[in-house]
Parts: sequence; C-alpha cells; structure tokens
Amino acid sequence: MKLLNIPQFESETEDHGEHLLQSLKDYTAMAIALLWQRQAIFLSATILTAFYFEPLNAAVFYVVILFCEFQDYLLAKRVANLRPNQTKAIWLTLTGILVNAVLSASAICIYAVSVAISQDAGGHFTPLFFLFAAALFAAMNNHQLAPALAIRLTLYGISFVVITLRDVWVENPPISSELWLHFFTVIFVMYFLTDCSVVFLKLYRKNNATMETLRKEHARTKAAYLAKSQFVATVSHELRTPLTSIKLALDLLNAGCLGPVPEKMKSVLETAGRNGERLSKLIDDLLDLQKIEAGEMTYRMETLELQSFLSDAIDANQHFAEGQQVTLIPEYHDKPQTFVEADEMRLMQVMSNMISNAVKFSHKGGDVLVGYQHNNGTTTIYVKDNGIGIPEGAYEKVFGKFSQLDSSDRRQIGGTGLGMSISKEIVEHFNGTIDYTSELGQGTTFFVELPTMAHSKSQPEAA
Repeated sequence: MKLLNIPQFESETEDHGEHLLQSLKDYTAMAIALLWQRQAIFLSATILTAFYFEPLNAAVFYVVILFCEFQDYLLAKRVANLRPNQTKAIWLTLTGILVNAVLSASAICIYAVSVAISQDAGGHFTPLFFLFAAALFAAMNNHQLAPALAIRLTLYGISFVVITLRDVWVENPPISSELWLHFFTVIFVMYFLTDCSVVFLKLYRKNNATMETLRKEHARTKAAYLAKSQFVATVSHELRTPLTSIKLALDLLNAGCLGPVPEKMKSVLETAGRNGERLSKLIDDLLDLQKIEAGEMTYRMETLELQSFLSDAIDANQHFAEGQQVTLIPEYHDKPQTFVEADEMRLMQVMSNMISNAVKFSHKGGDVLVGYQHNNGTTTIYVKDNGIGIPEGAYEKVFGKFSQLDSSDRRQIGGTGLGMSISKEIVEHFNGTIDYTSELGQGTTFFVELPTMAHSKSQPEAA
C-alpha cells in the first residue's frame, strides 16, 4: 500500500487554503465595493413595489435584506484578517457567507414570487425583471466564489420557473398561449444567465492562474537576484585582499622603492600597475552597486564649500589627466562662495567619474573645464570637455549598468560601465539630478544640480 506523503499533503492543503482565502477576499472585496450600489437598488425596488403592491411585505423584505447586507459587511471584515494557515476559520467564514447567500437570495425570491402571486396570470414583468436583474448582478459580481454564485442562480432559477409554471398550471392554456411563451422565454433567460456566469467564472480563474504564474516567476527572479547579489559581494570581497597586495607591490616597484627597475621591465610593470588600478576600480564599483541594490549604501551628509571641494577634485584627478595629455581648468575662482549639502566622499566619487570620463573622451592636448553656477536656489556643478561627444538617444547607455557607448570588443576606452549609474544613484540621494548635453565632434558637458545651502557649521550626520 502506498504511504501518504505527509509534507506534500500539508503543502497541497495549505495551497488549497490559500486559493480559497483568495477567492473569499476577492468576493468580499467586490461586496464592499458595490455596497452602496446594492443599497440604492434594493431601496428603489422596495419603494416601487410598496407603492404598487403591499407596503408591509415590501418593508419586511427590506429589513431582511438590510440584515443580510450587515452580515456580509461583518464577514468581509473577518475575511480581511484571515491568514492562509487558519484553515478552520476560513471554512467557518465560508459557511457563514454561503448561509447568508441562501438567506439574502431566498428573501429576494420569496418577495418576487409573492408579488407575482398578487398579479393576474401573465402580468409578471416587474417580479421577473427583478429576478433577472438579481441573477445578472450575481453572474457579474459573485463569480469569485462559485458555491455562492451557484446558490443564488439556483434559487433565482427556481423562482423563475415557479412564477411562470404556476400560470400554466392554473390557467392550463394551449401550447400556443403567451403563458407558454413566457415559460419558454424564462428557460432561455436561465440558459443565458448560466452561460454568462460560466464566462465570468472562467475569466476570473484564468486571471487567477495568470497572477499565480506571475507570483511564482517573481519569486524565482527575486531568488536569482539575491543569489547574484550575494555572489557579486562574495567574489568582490575575496578578490579585493589579494589584489590590494598585488597592486601595492606593483606601486612599490614602479616607484623605485625596491631598487632601480630595469628598462626592459618598466613598460611591463607600468601596464600591470594600470590594469591593477582598473581591477581595483571595478571591484569598488561592484561593491558600491551591491550596496545600492541592497539599500546598504551609507552617507554622511554635511555642508560643503564648492571652491575648495572642486579644487580637491581636480587635484585628485590631475595625475590621470596628465597621463592622457589633457589639462584640467578650474572655472570658479571668480564665483562667490557656494555651499551644498552632500556626503563629501560620495560626491567626490561622482566628480571623479565625470572628470575621468571627460578626460578619456577628450583629444590629446584638449582641455576639461570644471566649474559651477547658480540657478534660482540650485547650484549646477559641471565638467565640460571638447572631445568626441555623445550621440543622440544614448541616455540609457550612459547611465545604465554595465553599458558603454561602444560595447564592442574593439572599443578604445576602458571602464566598468557602472560609474555613471552609481553616480546617478548617489546624486538622487542628495535630492539632486545628473544629466548631460552633448554634440558629436564638439564635446560633452556633464552637470549635477544640487539645492544651494546657506553656510552652516553643522556637524556631519549619517544618513
């Protein structure tokens, strides 16, 4: 005999409970959403029938319907607090909803039949239309819970048949009579309502299946994303330690601290040093990217004076610019003192990305201008080159992750493709924006807009 797989059984039970709870939530959410619409319909039907038929019966009907509506409201509140693992509570709530569906549908049916009985044979337009409206309303809005929909349609169908078949039974007309036409028309209407209900039910279940597929795909994507982030973080940290040692050794050799370097080895060691620097920058960018995606990037906000800050930025990138035969020119000495609020280290990272990009895309012997200007409460820091420029429609490549304007294997200019993406995240954290203007063959201007701050002596604070 095959043994029962307990974990699998529990999983299937939990899935069934989750699906049932979702149906209950969708059903009660629709009930709440249409609460006042239903009240208007019931009140209108009550007033209309009270005027033309028996007022006392209309009042009793309305009181019963209000009681059922109040019970539906209480059950909806209970469903909103249920959890998938509360199996017993879910089934008890479902039972309550179905009992209330029986009560409310019975009240509508009994009242419609009572109105029909008080009329002459064949003159039942009002009660039959009320039943048709109630059945169509159920088909359109109760399909989330198939048992409740089945209860309502069954009771409404019985009432349709009772009203029309009673006329046939009492009058015993020939088959060509309109009373038989009414009966056959009711059968057709019941088929129409059933077909509508099935269509709405299938659409609802198809939508649920699609949403479930999307949820599962989202869960798998999220798991893969977390695994990727953990892998990147682990590999980056593991690479940093040996690379630091290698880079330090190469720097010592290139600086002559360990003795004269033979001429034949100089070019090789300098190339190794440059590549070590590139690898170090790549690892730093990967770690920053992982921190940003995990929401773990830390900032120490403080008020910065721009002239001294930009002087430091130029000094930090001067050696690289000289190596590329490009001159960095400050354009801020005649400007008034200006202050912005930012993390100095992170804003310096942004400036280094902008300056290094400007240098790399400049022609040899070219100039890169670094400055700032005021714009109605904001300060624009810019880095302008006269290099090759950026083609139109390249914004996503410029600020995208791991993207380069020239992504071919033969591209001349190196880089991780992360610098400007990380810069954009940093600047946006400062409530600023980063963008560029460019013209092919004429050069590019990258700029950062930040709110201008009043001079402050406040201490840096972590953000």
